Amino acid sequence: MKTVIEASEAVALGVKLSRVKVCPMYPITPSTHIPERISDYIFDGEMDAQMIHVESEHSAASALIGAILAGSRSFTATSSNGFELMYEILPILSGMRLPAVMAVANRTVAAPINIWNDHSDSMSARDQGWIQLYVESSQECVDTIIQCYKIAEDKKVLLPTMMCLDGFSLSHVYENVDLPGQKKVDAFLPSFKIEDKLDVKNPKTFGPIGFPDTFMELKKQQQDSMSNALEVIKKANKDYAKEFGKSYGDGLIELFEMDDAEYAILALGTICGTAKAKARELRSKGKKVGVIRLRSFRPFPVESLKKATKNLKGLAVLDRHISLGAKGPVFTEINSDISETNVFGYIAGLGGRDVTLEHIESVFKDLETGKQSKEWLL
Repeated sequence: MKTVIEASEAVALGVKLSRVKVCPMYPITPSTHIPERISDYIFDGEMDAQMIHVESEHSAASALIGAILAGSRSFTATSSNGFELMYEILPILSGMRLPAVMAVANRTVAAPINIWNDHSDSMSARDQGWIQLYVESSQECVDTIIQCYKIAEDKKVLLPTMMCLDGFSLSHVYENVDLPGQKKVDAFLPSFKIEDKLDVKNPKTFGPIGFPDTFMELKKQQQDSMSNALEVIKKANKDYAKEFGKSYGDGLIELFEMDDAEYAILALGTICGTAKAKARELRSKGKKVGVIRLRSFRPFPVESLKKATKNLKGLAVLDRHISLGAKGPVFTEINSDISETNVFGYIAGLGGRDVTLEHIESVFKDLETGKQSKEWLL
């Protein structure tokens, strides 16, 4: 069904189509419209689920533990400092191997107080064992939420997964969306089953102490599962494309005008739309430029990136977060793993600052001259 909806509603519809049963929620701007729409579906009898009205984001994340261990496919959404309040629970969910799914409407972390978009919330949790997928459009929101459950619940993975969408610049934007049918989603995403759960007839212990003789082995299992997730994400994207006609690159990265590109910009989220527009314009003037959209930040797709960048003369990475005292986190990883290409790193769009066509053109000019004029796109 084709319709025009807000990206937040696209997320909520993806949750509904995934037949989620429990939604612990504590709304925070700009993720608020997601639980609002889900509550409408539940109240109107369109969604057979329970919303838990918790007292904080910390409680929302904690409730995911109980809901999943009780055998229910579960979901929550958050942003910014609310996401930070969940922080204690994030490694617990991943360490317990619980396939939770969360939407993060990316918003800068205070102080100073700022309700606009950058990636400082989710990027700050990149080491907590969650898969992180970043989306660009409302269509991708609904498609990716469904894929998140397919990925997280795969027995080779069993890790929590967050889908990150830019706050306001995507979460509150209305776009054309082609909604998949419920029967086809049911065929793509089987009903939720978890092997280890709370059962009075088969008692088990969850979250026990990890002694020094076992802790490292358990962490290695999580790392191995992250490695497994690379192929699982690719397969989920490929299978989804086959069933629904929608795909996003290889699932890990998406390429634009990269076949003969000599210079490229790499970024996440809605910046990529601006970068594509400028790349298209420069292409019409004979410039061999392209755009790489990083969809999966965790796990980090080193091999896909190496393949995409192997023929480039220069690559620019635009980060919407700064690891204070160091560089942008995406640039740091790219620069570490893609040593064959000249890489420039830029800090852009912090606190909702616009990233303009002029910014993008200046970055491509830097790449062509082989000299970076500045690090901060102010």
